[in-house]
Amino acid sequence: MYQFLTSTQADQPSVGAPRREIPRRLLHRLATLTISALAVAFPQTPYSKALSAESTTRPNIVVIMADDMGYECLSANGSLDHKTPNIDALAAGGLRFEHCYSQPICTPSRVKLMTGKSNKRNYVKFGKLDRQQTTFAHILKDAGYTTCIAGKWQLGKEADAPQHFGFDQSFLWQHTRSGRSKENGKNYDRRYVNPLIELNGQERDYVDGEYGPDVCTDFVCDFIDKNNEKPFLVYYPMILTHCPFDPTPDSTDWDPKRLGSTTYKGDRDDPQRLFRDMVSYVDKTIGKLDARLKKVGVRDNTLLMFIGDNGTDTPIVTNTTFGQVVGAKGQMVDAGNHVPCFMSWPGVIKKGRVVQDIIDFSDFLPTICEATGAKMPDGLTVDGQSFLPRLKGEAGSPRDSIYMWYSRNGAVKQARAFSRNQRYKLYESGKFYDVPNDRLEKQPLDDASLTDEQRRIKAVLQARLDRFADIKPVNAK
Repeated sequence: MYQFLTSTQADQPSVGAPRREIPRRLLHRLATLTISALAVAFPQTPYSKALSAESTTRPNIVVIMADDMGYECLSANGSLDHKTPNIDALAAGGLRFEHCYSQPICTPSRVKLMTGKSNKRNYVKFGKLDRQQTTFAHILKDAGYTTCIAGKWQLGKEADAPQHFGFDQSFLWQHTRSGRSKENGKNYDRRYVNPLIELNGQERDYVDGEYGPDVCTDFVCDFIDKNNEKPFLVYYPMILTHCPFDPTPDSTDWDPKRLGSTTYKGDRDDPQRLFRDMVSYVDKTIGKLDARLKKVGVRDNTLLMFIGDNGTDTPIVTNTTFGQVVGAKGQMVDAGNHVPCFMSWPGVIKKGRVVQDIIDFSDFLPTICEATGAKMPDGLTVDGQSFLPRLKGEAGSPRDSIYMWYSRNGAVKQARAFSRNQRYKLYESGKFYDVPNDRLEKQPLDDASLTDEQRRIKAVLQARLDRFADIKPVNAK
């Protein structure tokens, strides 16, 4: 219907008047108003159902990933220390996964998310994505999507790296340079106040009180403004809430004249308060992006995914409805890789759903491909499986477990692996834990005392481990 209205109105000049071109955005608005009027007048007709089906084809994809923000940091997940009304609203209007698992730290999570593969297959080293890998940006770009990435890169310093991996546009901190500067004998982290950013590999130094997360968000909003007339992919791995724990523009001690943070953990000895401010700013950013999608008229046909890249950093302690959680970034325990996960797609996802299925970062690539109709390249191996049926309210075929292989720097000798379901975790070593009752994994379950149900679950988890046993890590000698 939209295509018909656009071509008809744009191609027919007024009688007795010179041919004038009507702006496409105005045509889109006219088409939307016409469709809305028809839907109100004839809500049960086959024609209105056809319009609804048309509105959900070729959706835009927006993947937002907060840095070092664990499951417990959002009020929708039970946090008593943080207020996140915009994210809570997305959860109330969409879907919330209670069991989403990342890798324990930044780079391994990014590699797994972008490629749909276990780290055991393709993880080279910290700060690197192997240039032979295929990403979700490659696949969507080949399917006709316009693509961009903004925020934190940390996947290689080659000047063309984001474009090499399928992104048309990039606006990144820590791309070809470290993101730090030295002034007056001091080393400054320049990701927050007065940041050092690179636009498509070209250095941009901000010195007039700009805030790194704001300039990245503005870039994303500008990309949406300019590219909303055909399907687009936005991948926004945020700079927040990684240390240094630093004042935001909404903090009482914000100072726009600072050249960054002079210590790795921050300039203030008050990480709890500053982290709360940073979480609030993440929430504010989500609200801004959501509003921009609505403003340009594409919100209903946009699948917005919000996740954290790993657990919260170790100085942070969060009070929740299920107890106190100490940040465990970099660790294999639950708080090191249990992350928030919200899905919002107003044209498809029914409101207020909470899903208990277990998913991990390898599942995002196949889900994005199925949602967009993008074809994965022949011969591409992925370890994830699509959870699109669950977004649509269908039964689907949920996982019975996930697998994690983790080595911070890629060394095989330091690697550890486990499989788990929503409650139980089994390591390659044979240690078996009841996670909700032993979150720090202090007391493995004794085989002799297992119930029949626990034995059955342990066998399922062992089968998951066995499926990956013969895969040779890329760094294996």
